[in-house]
Amino acid sequence: MARRIGSTGRLDDAARAGWLYYVAGKTQDEIAAAMSISRQSAQRLVSLAIAEKLIKVRLDHPIAECIELAQALRDKYDLRQVEVTPSAPGSDGGHAGIAEAGAAELERWLKQTDPLIIAIGTGRTLRAAVDQLSPMECPQHRIVSLTGNISPDGSAAYYNVIFSMADAIKARHFPMPLPVIVSSKAERDLLHQQALVKPTLALGAKADVTFVGVGEVDPQAPLLLDGFLNPDEVKSLMAAGVIGEICGWMFDENGALVDNPVNERIASLPLPSIETSCVIGLARGRRKHVAIRAALRGRHINSLITDEDAARFLLQD
Repeated sequence: MARRIGSTGRLDDAARAGWLYYVAGKTQDEIAAAMSISRQSAQRLVSLAIAEKLIKVRLDHPIAECIELAQALRDKYDLRQVEVTPSAPGSDGGHAGIAEAGAAELERWLKQTDPLIIAIGTGRTLRAAVDQLSPMECPQHRIVSLTGNISPDGSAAYYNVIFSMADAIKARHFPMPLPVIVSSKAERDLLHQQALVKPTLALGAKADVTFVGVGEVDPQAPLLLDGFLNPDEVKSLMAAGVIGEICGWMFDENGALVDNPVNERIASLPLPSIETSCVIGLARGRRKHVAIRAALRGRHINSLITDEDAARFLLQD
């Protein structure tokens, strides 16, 4: 149900009903009695709380098989940390489970009292995770974007998450005031020397923790769908052996960055070193499997949040 003018009171009731049901553990009959409404009205209010995303549900109970898969991935790829979420039966798309796990991990870092530099990539999965964040005040931390925030038509890049994150997290935010992809290497080098850009580059290189999505490069690549690359460029990348990207940086099946004109035009910061930063990749879905494996092989990430299906694929060879 969409929010309407004058619906504030109903949303307040929905929030109260949702809290009573999911937090206080009350039955719908008990909610109806507490709020002096019918049981049917209580049921509708609880449903409204979910529909309006007033309630965010996270599963805290560890699932044994997921824990075993996570440990096997840690051992095989020498990772700092891994979280494996259940795979939704019959669903290969979406961000269910990954977004919630990503939000919980991000909140764990944000709750630390020592000042941190937190670097953030871009993409649909990260955007979904940030949408799950609870409001927090973290003035001790600095949040830096790894990617530019300007689309080819000059508009703000929709899946650059630092602005949506700024709405929820009260901390100093450092966006990258650049296009995602520029016209040439010379333009990128010139822009990286600008006074407004150099401090952000330096800050990103010192990140304590980094959150990135892992993108696939195929005929349905996100960078193509979002207008950053054209079909001929994607075909050229695929012909050169590119199968994945992180923050626009293109790599092959072994995780090696490719020598390609597109990589020379990426305006993103270099990914922080896994020697100095906890670089957490968030990705799931069958189409991403080979890209996730390549990112691990290339040591672009040293931590992973994924689902059961991807974990089993990653353990095959």
